[in-house]
Amino acid sequence: MARLAQTPGLSDVQQEIVSTVRDFVDKEIIPVATALEHKDEYPQDIVDGLKELGLFGLMIPEEYGGLGESLLTYALCVEEIARGWMSVSGIINTHFIVAYMLKQHGTQEQRDAFLPRMAAGEVRGAFSMSEPALGSDVSAISSKAVKDGEEYVLNGQKMWLTNGGTSTLVAVLVRSDEGHPEGAAPHKSMTTFLVEKEPGFGEVRPGLTIPGKIDKMGYKGVDTTELIMDGLRIPANRVLGGTTGRGFYQMMDGVEVGRVNVAARGCGVAQRAFELGVAYAQQRHTFGKAIAEHQAVQFKLAEMATKVEAAHAMMVNAARKKDSGQRNDLEAGMAKYLASEYCKEVVEDAFRIHGGYGFSKEYEIERLYREAPMLLIGEGTAEIQKMIIGRRLLEEYRMQG
Repeated sequence: MARLAQTPGLSDVQQEIVSTVRDFVDKEIIPVATALEHKDEYPQDIVDGLKELGLFGLMIPEEYGGLGESLLTYALCVEEIARGWMSVSGIINTHFIVAYMLKQHGTQEQRDAFLPRMAAGEVRGAFSMSEPALGSDVSAISSKAVKDGEEYVLNGQKMWLTNGGTSTLVAVLVRSDEGHPEGAAPHKSMTTFLVEKEPGFGEVRPGLTIPGKIDKMGYKGVDTTELIMDGLRIPANRVLGGTTGRGFYQMMDGVEVGRVNVAARGCGVAQRAFELGVAYAQQRHTFGKAIAEHQAVQFKLAEMATKVEAAHAMMVNAARKKDSGQRNDLEAGMAKYLASEYCKEVVEDAFRIHGGYGFSKEYEIERLYREAPMLLIGEGTAEIQKMIIGRRLLEEYRMQG
């Protein structure tokens, strides 16, 4: 087992789950990831394998057919999967966030209707906040729901849906002004709707269109899409939690655990970059010796390993804080910020160690170099994380003062 990124205090069950996932990654993901990525091909065989392992229900309670595991166990599995191919971890993450929101905020009828099928991988989740004109500024959402009898009519356009084509259940955040006085804070007039649809592209149910995959520089294989609602009718019993006006808080709860997930992805990609860098440094020879024997390269490896270790420790701490029932937005923001920044730096250092070969698509580091930037944006940019961290620190220290 690798020396870096060890996690003390795991139960035997946790160790077995993580070890099983690591073996799957080594045997089923790493050997095929780069070829699939270059073709931008959805990794159906890999997804089927993860379904057989039960990973789609990893955190869903046992009463609904899941494994009932902790956020820490889940994050460690995501770290391993991202080490193999970051896109696959994204497929799992969006599904997990929807399942988590249902578990935490859904009505009993909603949990009964979806969680057992989500645990089995029969229903695949996606969630949607961003719009073409906004990303981090969630309060500016313009997509709208208007009540019409026992239904709501949804109109608007969404952006950056991971699993947009392959999913069959999308949690969509829209504005719903019904029951809220004029001038009420924008975040108090948002509602999350559970939208069922057919997989695929084009019109996937009346009033709902998934135009097609967005062509991206990295994060390929997984389908990232737009979502267009034009007179989409949703029954009132598909308002998450049964009450309008709570969507912002529900989504932020989901994003909070999603930030731990993105931190875990950053850790996994950084670990793989370090593995590639340290291996290549021992194989490549210059001036009569392996480049690993040059002090400049050793210094670079030392910095890379330290960043891998630090990011992993912060990610684990954020997950454990949430598992203990404590508020973890500060820790999750710190972990996401540090892990994504360090991931970018470790990948670039591994790229530099490879020299000219790092620029060749024949080498895995070229793929990682295009994948790492997505983690700087997903679940909130570095600037958003710093804002969250700064506000929480002031809150904490004002209370103590």
